[in-house]
Amino acid sequence: MLNPEGRVVMLSGASRGIGRAVLERLLAAGCTISAGVRDPARLPQHPNLTHTRYDAEKTGSAEAWVEATMQKHGRIDALVNAAGINPRGTLLDADETVFDTSWTVNAKGPMRAIRAAWPHLVASGTGRVVNIASLSGKRVKNDNLAYAMSKFAVMALTQEVRRAGWDSGIRATALCPGFVDTDMTAHVTKTPRSAMSRPDDVAALVETVLHLSNNATVAELLVSCRHEELV
Repeated sequence: MLNPEGRVVMLSGASRGIGRAVLERLLAAGCTISAGVRDPARLPQHPNLTHTRYDAEKTGSAEAWVEATMQKHGRIDALVNAAGINPRGTLLDADETVFDTSWTVNAKGPMRAIRAAWPHLVASGTGRVVNIASLSGKRVKNDNLAYAMSKFAVMALTQEVRRAGWDSGIRATALCPGFVDTDMTAHVTKTPRSAMSRPDDVAALVETVLHLSNNATVAELLVSCRHEELV
């Protein structure tokens, strides 16, 4: 296992939901966090936490975040892409705006952040990338095709990061939760909140895969609060 003390982790989506749970977990473990968020005022105060305004929809935002992280901390050891959106876009929708926005935020956002951080992850020798994907990136069980397509793309992105970064010590994991009790699932009524997975449990898995050695890497983690025949 890698020692988390002092490792610099870039984390998007840190102000709420799964991202906030990851933030609290990694800070408790001793990591230094560079949070990329739209609203820094929603972050807690902590000596090992710095923040940069980051908007996945804006070109150049990821590069600015990486530059700020390097200026403040001098290194980048890991990147956790937890920011995401879940608007509804169906196959027969003539207006593709939701598809475009979902693709930009959920798929291109992580890709841009990884690309910007790449040379620093290589320099680390034990660079880690965790992409918060979804079980919707493994199968389609409802009509929100826009979300599913964007998360299927995250799975492809994770595989390419593993392939391209392997010889440089970069390891990547796609973490695929089902329903998690966060504001993103506020619209879900068929599954009670009490039956959903907890953000803290997902955060524990993120911490684990971030600190496994280079010889013990996990490609995908599928997490569900209910039985599924095959995912």
